[in-house]
Amino acid sequence: MLLDSNPSTRPVNADNPFTVPDLQRHTIRPFGVYVLNGLASTGENLIALDTIRGYLIQVDCLNDSTTVLNPHHLEQFMDATGLSIWQEQIWFARDEQVYWCTFEDLTPRKFISLPYPVNGVAVKESAVYVTCQKYGYILIFNRDTGSEITRFPLPGVGEENLSIRDEELWVCDTLERSVYCLDRATGELQFSILTPYENPTGITFHPDPFTGESILYLCYAQEERYIRDNPNRADDPYELAVRDRTFIHPLHFHYDAEKRYTLSNGYLMEMSYVEELSPLEDVTLTDLEWRIAMPASTDRQKILHIEPIGMPYEEEIQNGQRVAVFRFDRLEKNEGRIFGWKALMEVRGIKYQLNFRDTEDIPVLTEEFQQRYLVDDDELAMDKPAIQWAAREAIGTETNILRQVLKIRNYVYDRMSYGIKPHIDTPDVALERGVGSCGEYVGILLALARLNGIACRTVGRYKCPSDPDRRNVPLEPDFNHVWIEFYVPGYGWLPMESNVDDVIEGGPYPTRFFMGLPWFHAEISKGIPFERIAAPNLPEEISIGDLSLNHVRFTILEELPPPQAT
Repeated sequence: MLLDSNPSTRPVNADNPFTVPDLQRHTIRPFGVYVLNGLASTGENLIALDTIRGYLIQVDCLNDSTTVLNPHHLEQFMDATGLSIWQEQIWFARDEQVYWCTFEDLTPRKFISLPYPVNGVAVKESAVYVTCQKYGYILIFNRDTGSEITRFPLPGVGEENLSIRDEELWVCDTLERSVYCLDRATGELQFSILTPYENPTGITFHPDPFTGESILYLCYAQEERYIRDNPNRADDPYELAVRDRTFIHPLHFHYDAEKRYTLSNGYLMEMSYVEELSPLEDVTLTDLEWRIAMPASTDRQKILHIEPIGMPYEEEIQNGQRVAVFRFDRLEKNEGRIFGWKALMEVRGIKYQLNFRDTEDIPVLTEEFQQRYLVDDDELAMDKPAIQWAAREAIGTETNILRQVLKIRNYVYDRMSYGIKPHIDTPDVALERGVGSCGEYVGILLALARLNGIACRTVGRYKCPSDPDRRNVPLEPDFNHVWIEFYVPGYGWLPMESNVDDVIEGGPYPTRFFMGLPWFHAEISKGIPFERIAAPNLPEEISIGDLSLNHVRFTILEELPPPQAT
């Protein structure tokens, strides 16, 4: 045996020149498949279903080798979803029907029919679990008789697939980009996990062939845009095209029952924020102080190192947040400078696990928090009758703080659509218009929450482009971004996205980023301005945008090992 020099790989045979990957971080990319929409394990082999070709495939986790198991039964498996294997039986769904067959005889046999399309199937012993998005339930049937035993509400709002481990029912949701662990007997949610990629379409547990450790695998199905070189267009050969992208990847998770959150896949990345002086106005400033907030250390974000770019800074702490302060004795008109910071950090997905029962009886908000986080400190129009009326209408008679925040979010989503504007209007103007940017969503959410006695603050500032496969290349976000955190007395601050979950006209809206953040959010400024300037002779009409251009860069270096208990 040879031992590869890379510690993330495993021993390989001397006759095999290919490195054996670290399966905890290896992406499996089967050959010749288009849309995987079902995943299962026999204990020895990983099995997947390509809904486009009708392939039932066996995949080698080590080298992606792909074998079609049903070469003569493709038509029967086309458009199929929800793969499950129980002993020698193969279970799947197609349209409104659930079918089963065996490995020896791949002719499908109908088990049940529903009035609506079936999305997922899981089987254990005498129970068959079936998901149906349009029904809104997980339906449980007797495998021998086909009669319904009971049903559980679906934990999410998208199409959901299933797997079973011991007494746990595991559910992945395409729209929520989440996995839910439920009690198999009662359907009660134990915890949920955010996935590193969007649109998970299959889920299973499969043993590592070297260690025997169980790995939670998800398959994903997406479309990606790319630049195609079209030889038939000699004058302008480059065109935008779309292709299928489907793969299998481990989902890491660590549920901290004491702290009430679940961490998932994470990445080591560099982030830099740099200002380039490029004045639009001829202005000379003296004793200029330029403050830029720096990334924060949080439950999901660990700062390993920060260093200056271009010129040194002094670090200050403002309301518990780190701020880089650059000082200029004199800044001449048309002067050229580059300055900022670069951070090395670990980021993960996080989902907090508080539920409505946990917040039925909470302490009263302290006087300090009332004075700091219930005031109109950012042109929130909290004195306007329209905003005060909206704050009352949004929560109605609800008294539970989690339900109040969720109702406020849904109220705003019902009345707003996302759109980029050159400036941010006050909440009364934005709410009346019905279209707003993330900053305007945040303003309305802050105003309605604070008027209802819920302490909250603005958080931002940037999101890394969210494809974790694009590693070791500079990635630049298109926009800045802000969201909010709300405070639950007796527990602490919880995140909530501003506009991102407003994806279904009229709802139901996903709750993936309600008390959760994906790995690609960079938490920088919490309750303080991200950037500001001050000088004795600074004209009132001059802003940062009049003086400089910003440059934001992310570089994803590697996927982190699975999270561990701390």
